[in-house]
Amino acid sequence: MKKLLTLAFMLFATLAFAQTKNMQSFGDKISADGAQKAPAVLAELIGQEKAQLKVKGQILKVCKKKGCWMTMDLGNKEKMLIRFKDYGFFVPLDCDGKTAIIQGTAKKEVISVAQLRHYAKDAGKSKKEIEAITKPQKKYTFEAVGVLIEAEK
Repeated sequence: MKKLLTLAFMLFATLAFAQTKNMQSFGDKISADGAQKAPAVLAELIGQEKAQLKVKGQILKVCKKKGCWMTMDLGNKEKMLIRFKDYGFFVPLDCDGKTAIIQGTAKKEVISVAQLRHYAKDAGKSKKEIEAITKPQKKYTFEAVGVLIEAEK
């Protein structure tokens, strides 16, 4: 019985390691277990102000100054802005297009013109593009406590 339990533990550990061995970790330590595909955010927020989730999806853009935010594709032409809890960690500047797993709080909120312009500046937009931002926008947002990003694409 003891050998069977040891074997089961080793198999579980191997599978858990295999899921995250090609992933870099940022913020709180999280696992890939239970991650939903990114479009699930849209369904989870129907009728709710916010939801605690673990989501897997493609990174579209990363802040090119510090790696202090990123965007993720939610499907249906929707994107989600991801910030990191308490500005406590950053992600690499070169992870556009990579797969990420994020854990934290998703919500839909109104982003002010000033904040939208700040994000546009961080993204390297031109002065003309930044000045064209004149109205606040409703956006899907996510405050991540932990992030896993594939190590190589």
